[in-house]
Amino acid sequence: MAVTLTILSTSDTHGFVSPTNYVRRHAALPFGLTRAATVIKAVRQQDPDHTLVIENGDFLQGSPLAYYAVKGTGHFAPELLTQAYNAVGYDVGTLGNHEFNYGADYLAEALDTLNYPLAQANILHNDHAAFGEPYRIIEKAGIRIAVLGLTTNYIPHWESPDHIEGLTFADVLATAKHWVPILRQQADVVVVAYHGGFERDLATGRPTERQTGENVGYQLAQIPGIDALVTGHQHRQIADHLFGVPTTQPGYRGEMVGRIDLTITKKGGQWQVTDSAAKLLPTGEAVPDPAITALMAPVENTVEDWLDKPLGRVAGDMRITDPDDARIHESPYIEFIQRVQMAATQTDISGTALFNNEGAGFGETISLRDVMTNYIYPNTLAVLKLNGAVLKAALEKSAEYFMPGPQGTVAVNPHFIKPKPQRYNYDMYQGIDYTIDVAQPVGQRIVVLNYHGAPVQPKQELAVVVNQYRAVGGGNYAMFGADSIIRENQKDMTELIADYLRKHPVITAQADHNFHVINSTNQNTAED
Repeated sequence: MAVTLTILSTSDTHGFVSPTNYVRRHAALPFGLTRAATVIKAVRQQDPDHTLVIENGDFLQGSPLAYYAVKGTGHFAPELLTQAYNAVGYDVGTLGNHEFNYGADYLAEALDTLNYPLAQANILHNDHAAFGEPYRIIEKAGIRIAVLGLTTNYIPHWESPDHIEGLTFADVLATAKHWVPILRQQADVVVVAYHGGFERDLATGRPTERQTGENVGYQLAQIPGIDALVTGHQHRQIADHLFGVPTTQPGYRGEMVGRIDLTITKKGGQWQVTDSAAKLLPTGEAVPDPAITALMAPVENTVEDWLDKPLGRVAGDMRITDPDDARIHESPYIEFIQRVQMAATQTDISGTALFNNEGAGFGETISLRDVMTNYIYPNTLAVLKLNGAVLKAALEKSAEYFMPGPQGTVAVNPHFIKPKPQRYNYDMYQGIDYTIDVAQPVGQRIVVLNYHGAPVQPKQELAVVVNQYRAVGGGNYAMFGADSIIRENQKDMTELIADYLRKHPVITAQADHNFHVINSTNQNTAED
């Protein structure tokens, strides 16, 4: 007797329920939870008794809708967002790293609104008490399925310490090695839902990133006893087998639904997995689920109106038409963000990033929509006390974003694009003058570094404002750390930008081009 168990998953939807990125009102783009829900429903209707649906984390943060649920009403209102997830019909979920971005109180309130159970094995209270249930056993037509929930244990390297106070993030691999043998005794099928990704190429085993422990999916798949591995975090599109284990990763914002099919055969009175398949189901052409669309219409309309609230005007041009050119030559938009950060923290050196290639900068009128679709993360700010040597090391780290291009040009290092885009890990600085020469060896590319017209000395002490993620070493900026933080501003950047615009309703677009990125083998080409 053989049956097919289907495991469907979403991951990293980041609160994008409707098929829009909110750049324009009511866009119809090829992603979103409502499209994913339609795909899930169609598959589940074929065999509801043998279909398991998993939500794999990073759902509470990322979209203007998600932000509105936290900030838009004057009080926490997570149900404005979670009602959509409740309508999908998930059997089980786990947590992603971004679930902690708005603090413990909001997370607790949001989790209380969910109608599906969570599995979370490697997040513990400091007294080793469980943060939640480590696993869930779900029965489908007499088949006992154990779902073990795991989340990247690298969260303390990114998250604001007060958001995770009292929590321990245990090693993912050690946790899995503890629980999987136990679950094999309790269940017919063991599924790992891991909000993390892969640290190595799935085909060759070669490292694809620094082996920090942020992603350990390649090692996780080698643990005996795992029948299926659902992953996320990296926003990659993966459907493959790794060491015989079917695995999926369904991209970003609901653009894909992961599907794993396990053929389960009963032998000697016990179910055994005898075959498996993994694939991704695109959602882009699916009609958005009518019921969820109708459910969410009132709040989505409110959010659209809220986003169109004007905040200020621009004198000049603050648009971004070529993101990488803005990273090489600076742009008025980036300089504006630096000015906001310096004003909010009373510092005169600031670092920030152009997080992705979707932001278009600001037109003549600045609305909340413009702010949130350009500055996409709920970052707070931290001021670091650094010496000149540490600042130079940080600049050298940022300089890794570039590489020498053909004919003496400046090109983008492909490691910042694949397997996961990491443009947010290239920082630009204001308040210092510096030059990056990509023709020089990595680690020796900062050929000019001045502060107030004089060379920065290695032991010279400086106060530098960056976002909290970077301040605690996020993005592998190991030269930074929480022990260097001398003060913080607990308002997130969306609020700080809005506050700045209220005080300065007309912003002059300007860029002083205090940094230069050159290829000294052909400097003129790089500077043109």
